Order: sequence, then structure tokens, then C-alpha cells
Amino acid sequence: MPPLHSPMPNRLPAACLLALCTALGACSPASFNVSVGPGSRTLRESSVLRDKNAGGNKVAMIDLRGLISDDSEPGLFGSAPNPVDEILSRLKLAEDDSSVKAVIIRINSPGGTVTASDIIYREIRRFSDATHKPVIASMGEITASGGYYISLAADEIVAEPTSLTGSVGVIIPTLNFSEGLGKIGIVSRSVKSGPNKDLGNPLEPMRDSQYAVLQGIVDEFYAKFKGLVIERRPRLAPDHIAEATDGRIVTGKTAVAWGLADREGGVREAFEIAKERAGIKGADLVKYSVGSGKSRTAYGETPVEPARAAAGPEINLLQVKIPGLETAGNAYYLWGMVP
Repeated sequence: MPPLHSPMPNRLPAACLLALCTALGACSPASFNVSVGPGSRTLRESSVLRDKNAGGNKVAMIDLRGLISDDSEPGLFGSAPNPVDEILSRLKLAEDDSSVKAVIIRINSPGGTVTASDIIYREIRRFSDATHKPVIASMGEITASGGYYISLAADEIVAEPTSLTGSVGVIIPTLNFSEGLGKIGIVSRSVKSGPNKDLGNPLEPMRDSQYAVLQGIVDEFYAKFKGLVIERRPRLAPDHIAEATDGRIVTGKTAVAWGLADREGGVREAFEIAKERAGIKGADLVKYSVGSGKSRTAYGETPVEPARAAAGPEINLLQVKIPGLETAGNAYYLWGMVP
């Protein structure tokens, strides 16, 4: 099948990469990540599940994996893809293809930034309004916080009984080193235009008045998230609203029981529901893969690469990144982050 997007070649010779990996192998057990340019970003369609009576109909399955953010992760030789761009480019293909009758968003994510989560939510709703094609959310291992926020854009949510979901809430992580620095004689003093210009400054003493400002932002974002849950989940029983939106995670089985999701099941069940809502009896379940890579099954990973690793310090050739230090100050719909 011809490419759906123009390629952007940027390859490192294999011999150079091998030499680099060999050199790194002699280092400490810390992991070294090398990004070898974006390579070909061509999107190609591949079939991962097909009915005998497909009749030319297709259901597009789009993966959303890892941390959700509206940026690209820099590397020595290039950048990893922007997760928002990866999702939107696939939605565009599904929108333009008249043979695509429905879309499944397969989510395996602990969440991400507030803005990126909201962008993807709104783009899925725009797709749905513009095309009238059914959208089904299929929960993988984790569909928490921002991942769950995005699932609310779907017409129906299908959860693996063992999925971890929920975590409805907002966090702005902050760190403060001022007391520790003071003990070794280091004092910080910002020259600023107003008392709140250095909100959450980790080098100066914590001030409750400033944290009240941050709390106001968290409250605003949380009110939006909670309101969206109530609006988009009409089956959510009133007596479950408080516990369903207090930040806890629940299993997919509990999510269905409470009304946070509609049915238990995996990709096959989501595929059947998508066809049912689209009014078709058979279809080809397709995924859009990068370059020449293809998924062997519906559960295969198509590169919607996370912008950041969600766990553990990462050491690369240019910098050391420790979760929390690089994320402090941003607002997140995210579960499992250690600030």
C-alpha cells in the first residue's frame, strides 16, 4: 500500500550505532537511551483482525500509550514523536477514509499534562461531531487520570476487568530545597516584579499565599474534570460520585459497576461494539503504523511513543532526568507520579 504521509529519512549508519552501543555497554548499570532521529514517519495501514464478510468496511484502532504530553522528547540524534500529533494524524486518516466506519481508541496510559489530555479529548469530540462515526474507548492495563479523561470523549467505554482506571484529579508537583540549602550556607533571593512571579520557587522558603494560588488552579482543573465525568457518564450513580472522583483508582470491573465504564471486555469486544454502533455486520480492524513496521495483532504496539518515561531516573548522553525534578510546576491529570 502506498505511503499515506511523506517520509522524513534520518538514519544513523548501523556500524556507528553498533560502536556506540558497544562503548555504552562498559558503563554502569544505569540505562542509556539513544534516539536515532525520527526516521521515516510514514503512516501505513495494516489489518490486525478481519471478518470474513468485511465487505470493504474498516474500523480504525488508534493506540494511546505512555505519558500524554504536547511535546517531543529530545534525543542526541532527533526527537521522539509528539503524542498529541501522533493521535491527531491517525484521526485525520480515519476521518478522510470513507471506508472507516468507526474508531477504537485503545488506551494504556497513566495520564499526562492537563493541556495535552484536554486537546486530545476535544479533538476526538470534534472528529465525532464532524464524521458521526462511532468512537469506542478500549481500556488496557492502565487508563487513569488523563487517560480516563480522554476515554470520556468516546461514545462507549469498554474496560478490561483487570484494568486500573479512575484517578480523577489534578496534581501540580512542587519541590523545595531552601531549608537544605540554608544548612550549607546557600541563600536564594529572587528579584521579581510581583509577589507571585516566582510561584513554587524551589530555592526560596515556601509561602502559603503562593500555594493558595496554585491550589486555586488545581481546583479549577479538577472542577472541569469532575464536571466532565458527571456529564459524560450518565450511568454514574449519585451515591458513587464522591468516591469515583476523589482521586482513587479502581479496577475495570468496579468501573463498570459504578458507571465509569459501560462494559467489560477487550479489543474484540470493542470491535463488535464499534460495528454494532456503525450498523455494519463485518469489517477489517486496521491500525496505522509508522514506516514499514506493522502490528502482528490488535495488541501489537504501533509507535505512539511517550514523550517521557514514567518511572525511574533516566540517564542519556546529554542529561540526567529524575521524575519530579523535570515535571515540577506543570499541571497533570496523572496517576503514579512521584514528585
